[in-house]
Amino acid sequence: MFEQNAFFDSLKSKFEKSLEAYKSEIAQYRTGTASPKLLDIITVDYYGVNTPLSQMASITVPDPRLLMVQPFDRTCLKGIEDAIRNANIGFNPINDGITIKVPIPVLTEERRKDLVKQLSHLTEKYKVSMRNIRRDALDEVKTAQKEKEITEDDEKKFSDKVQDNLNEMIKNLEEVSKIKEKDILEL
Repeated sequence: MFEQNAFFDSLKSKFEKSLEAYKSEIAQYRTGTASPKLLDIITVDYYGVNTPLSQMASITVPDPRLLMVQPFDRTCLKGIEDAIRNANIGFNPINDGITIKVPIPVLTEERRKDLVKQLSHLTEKYKVSMRNIRRDALDEVKTAQKEKEITEDDEKKFSDKVQDNLNEMIKNLEEVSKIKEKDILEL
C-alpha cells in the first residue's frame, strides 16, 4: 500500500542526506583560513589500524593561518606528522615534540581557480545524485499507479511534488556552492 506521508518523508530525508554529504565534502576545501575540517581526510596508521586523525588528537585553530594538533598519545606524533605531510594537501607540519603545528599557506590565484573548478564538478555530481533520487521516487509513484494503489491524478500530483522537492534541494545545493566559491575566491 502506497503511504503518501511516509513516501514524501523518506524522499525529503534522502535529499537532505545528500545535501549534508555535500556540505561535509566541501568543508574540506581550503579557503585560505584554518579549519579543523581540513584534516578530516587524514588517517594515521596507529598500531596497524588506519585511524582518523580526529579520533587520535584534538585539533585547534590558535590563529587563522595555523592548525594545532595535540595527540592523545605522544608516541604517535611522528606518524601523525608523516600522515599530514603525505596526504598531498599542501601542508608542511612542524613537530615540536609535544604538538604538531600545521601552517596554512596562502592560496595562489591559480590554486583558487582550480578549487572552484573542482567545486563545480562536485556540485554537478551531487545534482546527478539528487536526480537519481528523483528518478527512483518517480518509479515508485508509477509502480503504485500501475498496481492501482493511487489514481492517475494522484500520480501526476505526486510526480509534480517530487519535482518540486528536487528543485528546492538543488536550489539549496547551489546556494551552499556559491557561498563556498565566494569563500575560496576571497583573499
